[in-house]
Amino acid sequence: MAKGLLIVLSGPSGVGKGTINQRVRELSPDIKKSVSVTTRLQRPNEKDGIHYHFISQNEFDNLIKNNGLLEYAKVYQNYYGTPKKPVIDALEKGIDMIFELDIQGARLIKQAYDDCVRIFITPPSIEELQNRLNNRGTETEEVKALRLSETIKELNEAKYYDYMVVNNDVEKAAKTIIDIISAEKARTLRNENKINKLIQGDNII
Repeated sequence: MAKGLLIVLSGPSGVGKGTINQRVRELSPDIKKSVSVTTRLQRPNEKDGIHYHFISQNEFDNLIKNNGLLEYAKVYQNYYGTPKKPVIDALEKGIDMIFELDIQGARLIKQAYDDCVRIFITPPSIEELQNRLNNRGTETEEVKALRLSETIKELNEAKYYDYMVVNNDVEKAAKTIIDIISAEKARTLRNENKINKLIQGDNII
């Protein structure tokens, strides 16, 4: 059985990673979402275990101590991390896993699991990104200003990713990501076992 694919969606805050992630999984239900843990406060529209696992700083520290995280980082005074065991177990069973991570998390997960596909989501413009942050209405002016000041730095990271997708339309962006996943799964390097079976005269369908 081929291992599952680990897909990382990353990009500036407010670019729409969560919305795109949801639409990708609606179009391809076999792709499962990795639910991160975080020490930040739960927002009114969020559900524990769906958007994040909301835990205390002490619980987070224990996960680090017990090597229970695939990656973790401090972002805007809060900690975020990816639980290791459920992800590795799913990949070993051939299940594709999709992540939404900030720039730090995407960099760290590449170090921890090199065979991942990283997709950078960009806004059509900085102005549009600012409008999205304003419309979201979940951050203070100070936090919004901090997020926007980091945007240029984050956009400079795009050249280190495998793919770039512009989120000008959620439906188009989601379908582009599904096409990328299909192309990655068809790469010969991921299908050596099937090639060997063909050489041996076996049926691979």
